[in-house]
Amino acid sequence: MDLSLRRLKMLRELHRRGTVTAAAESLHYSPSGISQQLTQLERDVGVVLVERVGRRVRLTELGLVLAEHAEEILGAVERASMALEQVQGGVTARLTAGVWASVASGLVTPALGALAKQHPGIEVRTVELAPESMAEAVLDGTLDFSFVIDYTNYPMVWDPALSREVIAVERLYAAAPAGSIPGATVSLTDLSEHPWILAGSRSHLGKAIRLACRRQGFEPQIMHTVEEQSTALVMVAGGLGVSLVSDLALDMVPDGVGIVALDQPVMRTVSIAWRSTPTPRAPLDLVVDAMRTAAAERGIASSTGLPQPEEEQH
Repeated sequence: MDLSLRRLKMLRELHRRGTVTAAAESLHYSPSGISQQLTQLERDVGVVLVERVGRRVRLTELGLVLAEHAEEILGAVERASMALEQVQGGVTARLTAGVWASVASGLVTPALGALAKQHPGIEVRTVELAPESMAEAVLDGTLDFSFVIDYTNYPMVWDPALSREVIAVERLYAAAPAGSIPGATVSLTDLSEHPWILAGSRSHLGKAIRLACRRQGFEPQIMHTVEEQSTALVMVAGGLGVSLVSDLALDMVPDGVGIVALDQPVMRTVSIAWRSTPTPRAPLDLVVDAMRTAAAERGIASSTGLPQPEEEQH
């Protein structure tokens, strides 16, 4: 019997997530691609692994048995890869990282450029995901590591199965149509009468900004809901409202946007998270060092660790 590790991983994800669509999203395949590969896996093993129940699918009893063994097989492969990295001195590895737009351009690009020159045996592939999806993707093995965010006024709940290292500390700034805000600083309260361009309330950024505004006694008048800071900046340049953007997003500021410091700063940390294991991974340590160096070169390196949560929580 010739078992494909890729197909076993698909079976495992279907078992974990319950639907072909969810499994496809987690592995960045199309649902039809997942279905085709699972059909081929059934041919490989000679038994039916998936059955349809109404409009949904579920694993058969034999499918459940193979899914349980898939967990063991894939875990053993990961441990074997880590052991080989150790024997080789930790200078050869293929890692997959979760990123979002501003961290990809501001930290990952210069860090990986430097890493390629110093340690050409380390290959890092990136996948752009929403920050809210990063930790789960690391836990389920889709990613080897990811960047994650923690806000001073909206700290994240951390899974003990994850380790993390703080890479950078970012400040949020007001972004407004050029010339619309006089002075070197502005308060959130001064922005309360402006229309806002803001990420959705389920996103970490959108939630943190809403909390900061509420603590200043107002609810932002959100006219446009967008998830990317780059999109918000283009809309600000068009005179459609104001927003808050981070240090790493300042490279994306177009003409027509004024950046003004907040008189009461809103801060966030950018960390790298990975699955906790008893075996150190030298390549990952080198990646973390490269990212930390890139942050230092931008003047946003962390020197104090995680931000402390404010006393009042919502």
